[in-house]
Amino acid sequence: METEKEIQQAMHRMVEGRTTFAIAHRLSTLRDAERLVVMEEGGIVEEGKQDEMMQRKGVFYGLVEIQQEASKIIAIAE
Repeated sequence: METEKEIQQAMHRMVEGRTTFAIAHRLSTLRDAERLVVMEEGGIVEEGKQDEMMQRKGVFYGLVEIQQEASKIIAIAE
């Protein structure tokens, strides 16, 4: 968690005032993005702000749910 926080802070400083493309495994890394694009099989399947896409309960929402469940399982195993 601490490392992720440091990465997010560094990214925020680095991208300020710039157009930036980021690819992330941890979706929380992209929390502050102005716009997210979800791709599947080479095509765009969803785009928008994180809170909008969470409300739609589409592909992005499903990915977040999967990642949260995996985090819970890992926490139990540790």
